Amino acid sequence: MKSRWLVLAVLAAAATSCAQDYKQALPGYQFKFPRDSFNHEDYQTEWWYYTGNVRAKDGHRFGFELTFFRQGLASTQVSKTVRPEAPAETDSNAWSVRDVWMAHMALSDVDGQKFYHEERLNRAGPGLAGVDAQTELVWNGNWQARIGQREEQLQGVSAEFGFALKLVRSKPPVIQGQNGVSVKGEGPGHASHYFSETRLATTGTIELGGESYEVEGASWMDHEFFTGGMAPNETGWDWLSVQLADGSELMLYRLRHADGSVDSASSGSYVDASGTTEFLSLRDFSMSPVGDAWTSAQTKATYPLRWHVSIPRLGMEFEVTTPLRNQEMTERFGPSYWEGAIDITGTRAGAALRGAGYLELTGYADPGRAVIPQ
Repeated sequence: MKSRWLVLAVLAAAATSCAQDYKQALPGYQFKFPRDSFNHEDYQTEWWYYTGNVRAKDGHRFGFELTFFRQGLASTQVSKTVRPEAPAETDSNAWSVRDVWMAHMALSDVDGQKFYHEERLNRAGPGLAGVDAQTELVWNGNWQARIGQREEQLQGVSAEFGFALKLVRSKPPVIQGQNGVSVKGEGPGHASHYFSETRLATTGTIELGGESYEVEGASWMDHEFFTGGMAPNETGWDWLSVQLADGSELMLYRLRHADGSVDSASSGSYVDASGTTEFLSLRDFSMSPVGDAWTSAQTKATYPLRWHVSIPRLGMEFEVTTPLRNQEMTERFGPSYWEGAIDITGTRAGAALRGAGYLELTGYADPGRAVIPQ
């Protein structure tokens, strides 16, 4: 284990030292699809993030997560500049390490009250991990997302569980933030280019405990790319995505300072049933923990699992709860965090409001290592 952390420390130092050689996420970026569904190697950090809630025909409920991360260690432009005398084939060596590829896969067996998760860390090597726009693939080993223009397919297999899911887009991509950037703090570099697919009709199979479940439900996908990390005074974030029963969706995040205050860059978005998006600044909402906390036996971190959300401009008041308390991702290759299935109940303009989604809580375990903003 110590040798793994030593390797990661060296990689992190290398990544920090060459950050200035990558592009920053700056205002004015123009998204174009399908190009922006795939790799952006001129930015240092990138991820593809799938979460969803599905049910089997007998009502058995599951949550799932499949995420792919790329962390750049040396940009292609840097390698050519630093070693102009090197032969061309050196830069294309299959075992060169310009990027580290990490992936997480998780399954929340809500009815069985059990949480399963796996992680991977790879280099690209001879096809071990990567992104290929021509074949529409993002992969790490035999975990993969095939991102077609009309639908996406997810596959993942581990020793304890697996899934094969088809995701069909119900709405166009949502560009998060304003003017092409989602701001995460003051100053250049504390922002990302960020888009979401907020409602993906999901069908497929989940394998668990020797049983196969045919499932259907809804999924959410986030894709972000940027260079840089959290602002120095930020220790973590609380993020949620929700698909509401009325056909609308909501995403909110609040960035926490070391003194417990919330950063003014915190924001979100609301997508109505027709696909029209509204940007939400911190002035438009409040998101507060309301007393129900869970402490991990492994990391000793305490996570707030019940939240009250108020969005006056939308007439919304609701509570966020989880049907499974232990959904902590205890990581070997990065900071541990809580991410899992949630339910919401409340009102909108006096009418009942309900939905399901995912909640992510970072910086509660190993707060000094929570260096990548959602």
